[in-house]
Amino acid sequence: MKVFLVGLFALLVVGVCVFTVLALLSQQEPKHLGLKDRKLRACSDAPNCVCSEDLMKGDKVHFIQPFPANPDTWKSLQQSIVQQGGTLNKVEKYYLHATFSSPIFHYVDDVECRWDEAEAVIHIRSASRVGHSDLGVNRQRVEALRQNL
Repeated sequence: MKVFLVGLFALLVVGVCVFTVLALLSQQEPKHLGLKDRKLRACSDAPNCVCSEDLMKGDKVHFIQPFPANPDTWKSLQQSIVQQGGTLNKVEKYYLHATFSSPIFHYVDDVECRWDEAEAVIHIRSASRVGHSDLGVNRQRVEALRQNL
């Protein structure tokens, strides 16, 4: 019984250490943020990202609908991000980058938006910086932003 408890404790300590290291790694801003060929980047294969750009259509895991938009929507989106606990890191006329942090280990997720004035939509990408799965958090975040608009 004593050996079992010691082993369980050791496993718990290792688990906390792994989560802490991942949390520290997620604090570093990725170098690949921003637009590429005037569009948001595609998601990786990991299911911890959603994106509304056309290149993701047909990908049921990653694709999410863009927001219908006008100039007021662009401003409302920024306010909604802050109201939901996000931090606006970069705001330009047609692009914004925000971050959200999880409550326990403070894992950072990046939210990028691109306002396509010609098509009257806001494209959005929300992705975790570390890990494989996000348990649907990024999709839920985007849908919550959509409801606020």
